Amino acid sequence: MSIVKSLSVGKGDMFYIKHNSDNFTIIDCKMSEENKETIVAELKKESAGKGITRFISTHPDEDHICNLTYLHQKMDLVNFYCVKNEATKPDDTDFDQYCALRDDPNRAFYIYKGCSRKWMNQTDEERETSGIHILWPDTKIDLHQQALQDAKDGISWNNICPIFTYSLNEGATVLWMGDLETGFMEEIKDSVQLPAVDILFAPHHGRGSGTVPSDWLAEMNPGLIVIGEAPSQHLNYYAGYNTITQNSAGDITFECVTGKVHAYVSNWTYSVDFLEEDGQDYRYGNYIGTLRTKAGNAAAAGA
Repeated sequence: MSIVKSLSVGKGDMFYIKHNSDNFTIIDCKMSEENKETIVAELKKESAGKGITRFISTHPDEDHICNLTYLHQKMDLVNFYCVKNEATKPDDTDFDQYCALRDDPNRAFYIYKGCSRKWMNQTDEERETSGIHILWPDTKIDLHQQALQDAKDGISWNNICPIFTYSLNEGATVLWMGDLETGFMEEIKDSVQLPAVDILFAPHHGRGSGTVPSDWLAEMNPGLIVIGEAPSQHLNYYAGYNTITQNSAGDITFECVTGKVHAYVSNWTYSVDFLEEDGQDYRYGNYIGTLRTKAGNAAAAGA
């Protein structure tokens, strides 16, 4: 069993994965002065006993690194994963912290398509894999090089974001895209092979400007799409797909077990009609139903 949680942090992203192995992963950082102590206390509690804690930074926009300095002070981010870049921004404490971690040879690990590392996606006699795989960027492609140049010039940082998955054997496959923009995704879509996924976190907080190309949606065929906390007038609600909208749901917790994902939210009045009832209790909040995973269905069909 593993836990994937999307924290409701307002305009921004922050997630964690409590793996079914000796791994704990934090993805992005968006904390306010009001909630930072509560969030860090939860991260410490949930990561206690895990031998490896890694932080994956999709890109250095403020709504993805806000209070990174505080997080590092409290949790000592010794494994900092990011796309290799030379992004520049006006002076800012959290961006300075991002750069210090990004450029630290003892802490930084640069991610790219197909990269491998213990224990990100490698298992050995000491520890099992975390199940994280990087699908983008392809560092040889000119479009990625242009995105890096735009970040270096301080023009835009969104399109240096990686695409990566977390997957559980015979369980959920979950995919993140950071804040990739629609036009950029359209340009690179033939260079990225995407798997079938159970949960897709819509890029750019679900904004229309980050709408996933229809070809990619057909390829992934997500069981559900999580739409983030951008202002409602800017959201794409992905008609024709099952969705959970974080603006309304609050914190979203996915309990991933063999063949199933149990979904919970912090808003006790929120509900959806596309998930199955599986008799779960309320240990992670308001239980709103269960999603059967593609891998679990395939295993059952082959039995």
